[in-house]
Amino acid sequence: MTVFPRLAYCAALLAALPALADTVYVSNEKDHTLSVIDSVSMKVLKTVPVGKRPRGITLSKDGTQLYICASDDNTVQVMDLATLKVIHNLPSGEDPEQFALSPDGKQLYVANEDSNVVTIIDIASRKVAGQVDVGVEPEGMAVSPDGRWAVNTSETTNMVHWIDTRTRKLVDNTLVDQRPRYARFTDDSKLLWVSSEVGGTVSVIDVATRKRIHTIRFAIPGIPKDRIQPVGMRLTRDGRYAFVALGPANHVAVVDAKTYAPIKYLLVGRRVWHTALTGDEKQLWVSNGISNDVSVIDVDNLKVVKSIATGRYPWGVAIKP
Repeated sequence: MTVFPRLAYCAALLAALPALADTVYVSNEKDHTLSVIDSVSMKVLKTVPVGKRPRGITLSKDGTQLYICASDDNTVQVMDLATLKVIHNLPSGEDPEQFALSPDGKQLYVANEDSNVVTIIDIASRKVAGQVDVGVEPEGMAVSPDGRWAVNTSETTNMVHWIDTRTRKLVDNTLVDQRPRYARFTDDSKLLWVSSEVGGTVSVIDVATRKRIHTIRFAIPGIPKDRIQPVGMRLTRDGRYAFVALGPANHVAVVDAKTYAPIKYLLVGRRVWHTALTGDEKQLWVSNGISNDVSVIDVDNLKVVKSIATGRYPWGVAIKP
């Protein structure tokens, strides 16, 4: 007879406990720094100098290190997150901009914009394991969660390039709209979402056939069509939402990930660029390149709750639970 009140008491006690903070890392392209932010207090804890023109950033598989594309240094820096010190560099190829980590955490696939190749780095040996010729101005990179595919988007060729991770060979191309900037697989590896900045669309591609099955378009009252430029994206694990940063439109689109219909537009800072979700997916953090800040979105209520000043031209966002 006392079990249910006891359970209710425990649930209330857990709900009353303070939320555990995630750590948010933001690369500041013009300042050559990294902002370190607490997700609960929403305050910058530290600003750390890194290489020249840091852009793409991602966590290691075990969460102890951060990989940083130091684009103007032509390298990927490896930062120890316990000390916030760069401990060594990886040979990235020319002008690394975005990259993707393999599911086993052993390889990085790097888009080299100036040389039109994807460089594959073996992390343990710190050596180049291979390079794959792709289209002109490679930008976006993604690796499927099942490890089967690495894809690259080329801004000028307007294609998604499919790399077989077993053979490290380019095996197919999918034409999308103008200037594709970012790619992201669904968790089941069955679909690939690709944003096209100049085309103003997001393409949804069936991985099995490598064919586009849906095109998402956006319209914001009072915003000219040519300013709606999709770039970074995130998909929630429950398959409910896709969040799409719309560049100089200064909004994040909330898309129903099942129907592909935009359901809301959230006003953030100027030239919203890239996105990341906290571990519990309660917050979405987005970088606003021209207003030099990041915005925090409450995912449950689909509301912007705060903007936090960073360095100049915040670009990449990575979050450690």
